[in-house]
Amino acid sequence: MNVLVIGNGGREHAVVQALKKSPKVKKIYAMKGNAGIAELAELVNVDYCDVKAVGDWVDQSDVDFTVVTPDDPLALGLVDELESRGHKAFGPRKNAAIIEASKAFSKNLMKKYGIPTAEYEIFDSYEGAAAYVETCKIPVVLKADGLALGKGVLICKTRDEAREGVKEMMLDKKFGSAGSKVVVEEFLEGPEVSVLSFTDGKTVVPMITSCDHKRAKDNDEGLNTGGMGTFSPAPFYGEKTAKEVMEKIMIPTVRAMNEEGRPFKGVLYFGLMKTKDGMKVIEYNSRFGDPETQVVLPMLKTDLMEIFEAVTDERLADVKIEWEDGACVCVVLASGGYPEKYEKGKEITVGRLDEGIILCHAGTANKDGKLVTSGGRVLGVCAKGKDVEEARKKAYANAEKISFEGMYYRKDIGIKYRDVVKE
Repeated sequence: MNVLVIGNGGREHAVVQALKKSPKVKKIYAMKGNAGIAELAELVNVDYCDVKAVGDWVDQSDVDFTVVTPDDPLALGLVDELESRGHKAFGPRKNAAIIEASKAFSKNLMKKYGIPTAEYEIFDSYEGAAAYVETCKIPVVLKADGLALGKGVLICKTRDEAREGVKEMMLDKKFGSAGSKVVVEEFLEGPEVSVLSFTDGKTVVPMITSCDHKRAKDNDEGLNTGGMGTFSPAPFYGEKTAKEVMEKIMIPTVRAMNEEGRPFKGVLYFGLMKTKDGMKVIEYNSRFGDPETQVVLPMLKTDLMEIFEAVTDERLADVKIEWEDGACVCVVLASGGYPEKYEKGKEITVGRLDEGIILCHAGTANKDGKLVTSGGRVLGVCAKGKDVEEARKKAYANAEKISFEGMYYRKDIGIKYRDVVKE
């Protein structure tokens, strides 16, 4: 079959790489794609947030199946649009994608159905939020209600930071309309883990675990980013924890969405924290994470296209999903200045990479026959190994073979949580 993949980042490159292995997939289109994806798929220059334009293009194409990966088109109802025209699409419908598109919705859902999460208050006025942070416990977490490219979260360690954070979100519109409503949340402590899962609204199947690194600098310092690297699996996530998460969080979430008349079909991402009171939900995403996907999908043994079809046909229980043993690490190479201002169009030089290294393009483009930067996160250098330590050594050895003006990357991906007890 012919498949269209929506998106243009490292996550989409990882999805395209996995689909390329499938005997079910004949041809891949990508909207809009990047320089790496262009080596595997035919690029389509249509704005994927214009759902009608995407629908019109698919109507006129030979596409049999569409995979919608970014959060924005999901929240805008692209899956609904395609299905209304008789096309098959992977991803949640608009009324289910709200679990990520609105932090207020997801927090209220967890409260209503007893799903463990941090205590919180929701404000849609600056005055209310500003008054609340004068008396709440510090540190405190501020979250923009809407979609903010993974950056709409501020961890405020002092009351002054909390005051400034509320002002930035609600008055200065740092995250645009996403910050018109703000969730002020209890600060929790503990190791974090991302658990992406496939679900068809009835069955939920978790993927292997991974750990993201959101801060721009080593030791989790600097500004929040879309993610500077990942490793898989999480060293502290054992059978006991997996059982707790399935029983108290995953199944209750899928059931809650059904109860609300919002059945979720696609990838449901659970951002979790291991606290002194057990596992708690930090956030939900309605799609594959980035850069988590870059370390999870390379370890998938089962045909990804087969899983996509099973989810859309609501027969996920019939598919046995298998994973490779070992570990995978992804180091993100970023443009100087990211996540704030950065320049594009810098030529990228890639040396001879070791066998088995997976290069996931994110912000790349071809210009005048040269590979150049076109985004903040430019490339993800991914390596497998028998354990995280072996994989990280391989990833860093190959990151050194790539260069472009202003390039920077964290040097500590894969180190944290080594000493946390596995349960």
